[in-house]
Amino acid sequence: MNKSTLKLTLAILLLACLLPLPYGYFQLVRFLGMAGFGYLAILASGEEKKNEVIIYIALALLFQPFFKLALGRTIWNIVDVIIALGLLGSIALSSKKQ
Repeated sequence: MNKSTLKLTLAILLLACLLPLPYGYFQLVRFLGMAGFGYLAILASGEEKKNEVIIYIALALLFQPFFKLALGRTIWNIVDVIIALGLLGSIALSSKKQ
């Protein structure tokens, strides 16, 4: 899976959190978010992009499911939308550079 596909998948998963879904979906998003952002951090590390590594590690920690951050549904929805837009924006920027 390339970076753009992973970012798009994560963005879709995060935007789907706006829907009234069962709690199990949100737990799944936490696991997939942690894994996806961790993998993106590894890829950014290989490209020596220090700022991206820090951002992706912070996002992996934010979504990690072991020590949950209780922000409330409204704040989580805002966070999900901001991160999804950031992921989509980074896809657009990377496609412009190529």
